[in-house]
Amino acid sequence: MTQFAHCWRGRCAAKGSEMAHWLIKSEPSTYPWDQLVKDKRTSWTGVRNFQAAANLKAMKAGDRLFFYHSGEGKEIVGIAEVTKTAYPDPTDKEGKAVTVDVKAVEPVKQPVTLAAIKADPKFKEFKLVRQSRLSVVPVSDEHWKLIMKMSGGK
Repeated sequence: MTQFAHCWRGRCAAKGSEMAHWLIKSEPSTYPWDQLVKDKRTSWTGVRNFQAAANLKAMKAGDRLFFYHSGEGKEIVGIAEVTKTAYPDPTDKEGKAVTVDVKAVEPVKQPVTLAAIKADPKFKEFKLVRQSRLSVVPVSDEHWKLIMKMSGGK
């Protein structure tokens, strides 16, 4: 498996990668992929977990994200992109949380289920598997490519 070449302030880039990849989760009953497509872009507010927030802070404009339906569905359904880096989350009354802005890029051709990911030993170190409750996780270049292939994409 490709190891991260470097990490700085929580931002890990895989070897040979200029862009980091991430996975963001949302309950389909709260904010589904189709709503992001309709809205075109949104602020990714409401993240309060320290590690997930650190991942938001590490994102850069242009980074690509898998959009994952958690709870119901448990599958990757789309690809989004960071359009604005971390800034104060207006939904946090304490002023500690951050948000990023994301836009919909395209749906995946074939949703990739959590069951399919867990069934492949190449994903044993994938944060979605290892830290399943974390709402924002980094995705290595290798895992990104494998998931894209599983989804019928490039």
